[in-house]
Amino acid sequence: MRLLSYELNGESAVGAVVDDGVVNITQRLGAGYGSLREILVADRINAVHAEIRGTSPDHPLSEVRYLPTVPDPEKIICIGVNYVNRNAEYKDDSDLPKYPSVFMRTRESLVGHNEPLVRPPESNQLDYEGEIAIVIGREGRRIPEHQASTYIAGLSLLNEGSVRDWLRHAKFNVTQGKNFEKSGSLGPWMVTADEFSDYTNLSIATHVNGERRQFDTTANLLFPFNYLISYLSTFMRLKPGDIISTGTPNGAGARFDPPKYLKPGDVVEINSPTIGLLSNSIVDEQI
Repeated sequence: MRLLSYELNGESAVGAVVDDGVVNITQRLGAGYGSLREILVADRINAVHAEIRGTSPDHPLSEVRYLPTVPDPEKIICIGVNYVNRNAEYKDDSDLPKYPSVFMRTRESLVGHNEPLVRPPESNQLDYEGEIAIVIGREGRRIPEHQASTYIAGLSLLNEGSVRDWLRHAKFNVTQGKNFEKSGSLGPWMVTADEFSDYTNLSIATHVNGERRQFDTTANLLFPFNYLISYLSTFMRLKPGDIISTGTPNGAGARFDPPKYLKPGDVVEINSPTIGLLSNSIVDEQI
């Protein structure tokens, strides 16, 4: 099942994708379920399955404005340098890490599918990073690794857009370059966990203007999904609707010689066949 957050005629809702349309789940479940996070908190995914069985769409997909898959997560947790080949890009320090690199993003740094990413006037080094994102389905702390997959509500895609020169403003963190407003995206929807038999061999690719820049599979993750959930829950309480972005393959624009940073008019497409396609164009911020 594919669940998305969307806006139509000035109203936001949660929808389920049926054929080429959207079933308005918020309308069917009631006003208390206006966000995907609220549905997950209430453990109503099975109710959504029942609501869409044999139902026709309320709107064509082409008419809705996509919002980030979870517009109101409590936490957006990002994992850095998590593919084997990506780690090898760091030639001065390419030893395999013992633990994941972790940083956070704000809600305001992400837009939905088909919405433009915004290049800020402070930099011309806006870059792309295609990633698979875990959506947490239930609350947990100190989750055993062998139970971690049961905490996954589903998967989405995330463009972990980065302003490269701002990543290096400080000695020990990358927060500044990861949180420019509307510099990344999350979407187009969440594919629910029951659609996956295995999380260890999912492919992901990033294309810019039709040129493939990134490709890898989760078989090459340094820290797989179950480990990440267990590790993160050691020091933070994971909540329904929390996002864990699991890292990007090599091939980001900064790694080309000369670098291939994003500019207005570019189109970035992130694709995983089992999840979907996340597409965003690039515009300059109007100030």
